[in-house]
Amino acid sequence: MLLTQTKKTEAMIQELDQDNLNQIVAENETVVVQYSATWCGNCRIMKPKFKKLASENENVKFVIVDAEKNPESRKMATVDNLPTFATFTKGSFTNQVQTNKFDVLKDLVNEVTSN
Repeated sequence: MLLTQTKKTEAMIQELDQDNLNQIVAENETVVVQYSATWCGNCRIMKPKFKKLASENENVKFVIVDAEKNPESRKMATVDNLPTFATFTKGSFTNQVQTNKFDVLKDLVNEVTSN
């Protein structure tokens, strides 16, 4: 059962391997993005929490973007601190927070999922 849950979560979260967030946002009704970097300790702390929210919101696309490797994707939100979490609905930017607190991230996700 644990293996199934892990695979299911991985399917809901996509880590960008190319700078194409604009395409993902256009193809999905609701997208939640974690902008991070490999050197960012708070980003590493928040990643499992981000994955937990992804597993609880199967109808939402969750994406992890390396803000340093994906400049075009970074421009889609005002990313001037990491980690930054942004939401997109129906192809448009809706909101963002810069946080290392799970409750703040959960509130942002709830805004676009009506939880």
